Amino acid sequence: MQLKNFQLNPDNANEDVRALYETAFPKEEQIPWADLMRLVKTMSLDFSVYYEDGNLVGLTIVYPRPQFNWFWYFAVPEELRGQGIGQHILTQLIEKYSGQSNILDMESPEQVCENSEQRKRRHAFYLRNGFRDTGVGKSFKGIDYTIMMIGECSFTQYDYDQIINELRSYWDAMPQDG
Repeated sequence: MQLKNFQLNPDNANEDVRALYETAFPKEEQIPWADLMRLVKTMSLDFSVYYEDGNLVGLTIVYPRPQFNWFWYFAVPEELRGQGIGQHILTQLIEKYSGQSNILDMESPEQVCENSEQRKRRHAFYLRNGFRDTGVGKSFKGIDYTIMMIGECSFTQYDYDQIINELRSYWDAMPQDG
């Protein structure tokens, strides 16, 4: 599998990238697209898109930080899942940030919900790839999340609160359209 990855230019964002973002994540987990593009310009986010044979096969958004990087968004089109593409992208991402600690949050596999089997498969995928549960969780808009990490450091509720405070400060300072 030969994937090509490119840094997203928010001024020239492809509609396919937007469509993947808007279909891969539930509405309550999305930042509105226009706001996300402004955040990409404001923050030092690593927004990468992945192509195979000219077709979009994934996207990742990482928030690089000194103590640990936050693998914020990770998506593969639904029709391509289970074909090893997500594995390939995650392997590249882990290699890119090797030697550093990395976290991600995902919908809790413990919460009773309609997509519980999907959550359990996703959780197992991350465990197979070296991530571990931190014991830190959160709830947002009725969805429970678990935070996982790979790397040597630990992760606490305080660390999570710091990330959220940083995001709020960027959000508050972000230029608004109109």
